[in-house]
Amino acid sequence: MTPNAKVGPSDVVIDDEVWTVERVKSLGVMTNVETAAQILGIGRTVAYRLAKDGQFPVQVLRIGHSYRVPVLRLLELLGAPDSANERDRVLIN
Repeated sequence: MTPNAKVGPSDVVIDDEVWTVERVKSLGVMTNVETAAQILGIGRTVAYRLAKDGQFPVQVLRIGHSYRVPVLRLLELLGAPDSANERDRVLIN
């Protein structure tokens, strides 16, 4: 092995950004399974397996060949303040 050789995978990307409540809310009404998994600290492969088996921690909607996760459900799971008020506002409008 050469002295400057890299050890380990070189294509691994580590997202150092923190998922704040505001950042999650900025996703809009729905997000994909990968983003929801990242927010919850679940790996991509496990997330898709859980979604397929109906075991993902929050509601997952199957739309065509893709899975979508309601952002409101993520906020409720995370105990985000005002998530109940958001739900009521969405239901009223």
